[in-house]
Amino acid sequence: MKAYPTPHINATPDDFAKTVLMPGDPLRAKFIAETYLENPRLVNNVRGIQGYTGEYKGTRVSVMASGMGMPSIGIYSYELYNFFGVQNIIRVGSAGAMSDKIRVRDIVIGQGACTNSNFASSYALPGTFAPICSFDLLERTVEIAKRRGYRYHVGNLLSSDTFYNDIDPTPAWSKMGVLAVEMEAAALYMNAARSGKNALAICTVSDHLLTGEATSAEERQESFREMMELALELAKDLG
Repeated sequence: MKAYPTPHINATPDDFAKTVLMPGDPLRAKFIAETYLENPRLVNNVRGIQGYTGEYKGTRVSVMASGMGMPSIGIYSYELYNFFGVQNIIRVGSAGAMSDKIRVRDIVIGQGACTNSNFASSYALPGTFAPICSFDLLERTVEIAKRRGYRYHVGNLLSSDTFYNDIDPTPAWSKMGVLAVEMEAAALYMNAARSGKNALAICTVSDHLLTGEATSAEERQESFREMMELALELAKDLG
């Protein structure tokens, strides 16, 4: 029995490229598709989670939103990997800086993803699991960023289940060298590991938890073009 369409993705495997860019925001997915892809076609819009497939410089590429948080990206990445034949998912999102070495609008590439989530318990492991990205995607991305002269950082992200906290967690994670906080990468990395597929999170710093500097929602949606172009060039490199 075929495993598609699912309750969340009304498409077929042929509708998706082997590489999917995955922003959290459906409007960012729409912006990437309409700005960068040739002949973008809407392939999913269940619950407003827009997914498009088109071509970027001759390479077939898809872009689909993940929604917010690990439960949401956990569902969409699992289905793309296991039911729709997707090989690579590149998260393109925003993050809050936790390091004084990082500026607002810098790019952070997640080599690993710490988390306060219990997501890994679903795998019934006899210990803890360290979610890490796919090294091939990381290596290719760093080379592209160097060639383009982007200001970037590689290191640990914190994937948090909570946005509002009674106690500020920033000092505790910062002292361990964590660069920035977001809400999805750890679940994506775990699903990729379990599926035998590839994943990488590329985030633009939208706000700084140490200085208080922040960007607007409109800026986050449309102005983080270096991150978008870095991910698209990676997708092209993957072929």
